[in-house]
Amino acid sequence: MEKPKGKPFLEILAASIHEDFRFPILEVFAFLYAISTFVLVQIGGGYTLSIAGSEESLAYSLVSIQMGTPLFIFLILIFKNVAYGFGSDLEKGTIQTLLAYPIKRHMILTAKLLSAIGISLAMFLGIQLFALYLMAPQTVANHMPTVITAYLASLSYPLLITAIMLLIAMKVRKGGTALVLGIVLYFAISMASGILTILYIFTGNATPLKILAIIQPSTALQFHYTRIGTLISQGRIETWTPSFSEALTYIAGGYCLVAAAYLITYYYFSRRLNI
Repeated sequence: MEKPKGKPFLEILAASIHEDFRFPILEVFAFLYAISTFVLVQIGGGYTLSIAGSEESLAYSLVSIQMGTPLFIFLILIFKNVAYGFGSDLEKGTIQTLLAYPIKRHMILTAKLLSAIGISLAMFLGIQLFALYLMAPQTVANHMPTVITAYLASLSYPLLITAIMLLIAMKVRKGGTALVLGIVLYFAISMASGILTILYIFTGNATPLKILAIIQPSTALQFHYTRIGTLISQGRIETWTPSFSEALTYIAGGYCLVAAAYLITYYYFSRRLNI
């Protein structure tokens, strides 16, 4: 009897989920997501009452206040699953074993990414959206496009970093080394972001921020809703307050970078990775 075509893919996906989220990893991170999110609901609930501006700005502020710590926890889980997990799988020969399945390489990588990123993302967004509805159900329901846009803008940069870390893991083929290099990369880009922001503050020239917004589209959305550009550059020649359509353009550009990065990882895994 011929095997169903989807069975090898599902077997690899199930094995990857078991490896990435073996007890108590799933439980610990679900708890961390929940506790960090709902603690911020209590803190942010009172703060958002004092936010001036439209309901749309309030919806954006709710997402921003609530997402900080949980997004960092999401990054930690991604670092564990992608940089350390995928690198260790190459180091131990697990990926080589999976290649014995009657399935194309790109499908193996898809199964690994669905486990490493998909489950983490679903857990993160599920808890976040549930908490938002508890905090301000009417505001969130009336401005769901703003909420979705805020999440899209904030997740672009982590997804880009993840693709780069995946490439690093494929090159070094060692979990520990890939993890260290991924952490160094993350902090290097964070430092560069800080430098570009400082340049804007001291020069009043918005070009550094526009460069940053291509890599981190959340910057453009933040400056659109909070009017930081006007506040911190008072008296300067140039201030930056991008329109909503401009912010959407930066988000689209950010996801073009993300798509390009993942296309490169798929090409490298399918054609260039010798294992």
